[in-house]
Amino acid sequence: MATYAIWNNKGGVGKSYLTFQIASEYARTHREQKVLVIDLCPQANASGMLLGGMAAGEQRLDLLSSRTPRQTISGYVEDRISSPYVNPKTGAMFVINVGEHNARAPKNLYLVTGDEQLEIQASRVRGATLPGPTEAWRMVHTWISDLIEDIKNSWNQSNGAVFIDCNPSFTIYTELAMSASDRLIIPFSADGSSKRAVRALLALLYGITRVPGTQQSEFFLNSDRFRLATPRIYCYIGNRLTQYIKSAKAFRSVVTEIGNEIWAVWKSNPNVFYVHPAGAASPLNRSAFNEMFQFEIVDANTASVVSSSLGIPIIDMAAGLYPVAGKSVMVNQQQLWKQQPNIKELVEAIE
Repeated sequence: MATYAIWNNKGGVGKSYLTFQIASEYARTHREQKVLVIDLCPQANASGMLLGGMAAGEQRLDLLSSRTPRQTISGYVEDRISSPYVNPKTGAMFVINVGEHNARAPKNLYLVTGDEQLEIQASRVRGATLPGPTEAWRMVHTWISDLIEDIKNSWNQSNGAVFIDCNPSFTIYTELAMSASDRLIIPFSADGSSKRAVRALLALLYGITRVPGTQQSEFFLNSDRFRLATPRIYCYIGNRLTQYIKSAKAFRSVVTEIGNEIWAVWKSNPNVFYVHPAGAASPLNRSAFNEMFQFEIVDANTASVVSSSLGIPIIDMAAGLYPVAGKSVMVNQQQLWKQQPNIKELVEAIE
């Protein structure tokens, strides 16, 4: 099962929204496969959207969190804290079928929900990497790989895809997600802070720094020391890009600068990229590089808000009135036409 981490070292770039839309559309177009989402963000925003949106999703999250053990990622993490160096093989206990909670979700979509309890557990997880056997760091950093393997074995399925929604900060859970993933999707927004965040990501994961001699991250050094693979860049996505003419030029300038940053990495470190589709030749010029690795998702405005608030994948939405927070909200066809083709094109490129 190919495992995709959706991450950038910055909040507000739409990681959870994209996880919701990408996983839903991938499941819709691959109905013969079971598709898994793992929510490793304490805010659990992707889980809330998948489970029915702002109100219904929150209620379902509360219900899952109230079970003993918690039927969330925190329940699994608690099992691993108790058995940090030996896999208890309980991962399949914590996965749920999304369609049983949200009638608008594909029936082949599954989820290990996020949980705010992750914040409280974080210091104990980090602590497990320090004492114990020589390879304690490596063993802890395979926890999410073990979770995926447990679920895959319970399904008796080798194909399909896994999508991991990550915490924006480079926390222990982000590290575990990176160690479990083989492909990385990088969302960014068209602002200067996104450019800095992309630079930070490249340094944290791959040791690519702008200043020679800069101190490297512990994650980069230990991944190399313990021979744990890190995900390769599958694509980078300009998300929520505006279509308003006056601001589009400024946004385009920032998108170009971020593209230049990543293009420069390709030229010096092509090994950190995942060339796709299978069998494709490596791009030889900037145009071919952009076609393979760069995507853009335009802002669908009200349609995006309604989609996430009600847990309805935007591909399945039609124009009309929708009830959101006690009000009737109009979604028009023009809003849907802005984003639906983008999501389809992106998911068609995911193997």
